[in-house]
Amino acid sequence: MADIFENFPLWAALLAIGIAQFIKIPLHFFATKTWQWSLMLSTGGMPSSHSSAVTALSTAVGLREGFSSNMFAISAILGVIVMFDAAGVRRHAGMQAVVLNKLVDEFNHLLEGMKSFKVRPSQEKAKKLKELLGHQPIEVLIGGWLGIMIALLVHPFF
Repeated sequence: MADIFENFPLWAALLAIGIAQFIKIPLHFFATKTWQWSLMLSTGGMPSSHSSAVTALSTAVGLREGFSSNMFAISAILGVIVMFDAAGVRRHAGMQAVVLNKLVDEFNHLLEGMKSFKVRPSQEKAKKLKELLGHQPIEVLIGGWLGIMIALLVHPFF
């Protein structure tokens, strides 16, 4: 069990996630002048904590096992997939959520106008979908850079 505390790649990745998530709070404050502490546990936004985690992991594995090792190759390819997904599929899912939320709002407005009809539609309101799921490419790039920097800075302590 004590070995887990010496697992440099694990701690580099976890630290990268924590730092990336924390950075979102002051960045949001500078942009909006409001504190939003819930960003610490949310997806999307600047920087990408997913990208930070996988680049810190890959960098740490490369530093520990060698950049020509099979373990580095596995972590690097999985990292590329995660980063591509963050900027692609998840980003587009968030864009679809924006459109669906707008449709639901317009449908609810239509239902309000139909209250005088004899047949009443269901009064249930649809739950809004989370719109900030993925990342802009720059958020992925900055998150990736942050992960590499964290792994390089933490490496001397292991």
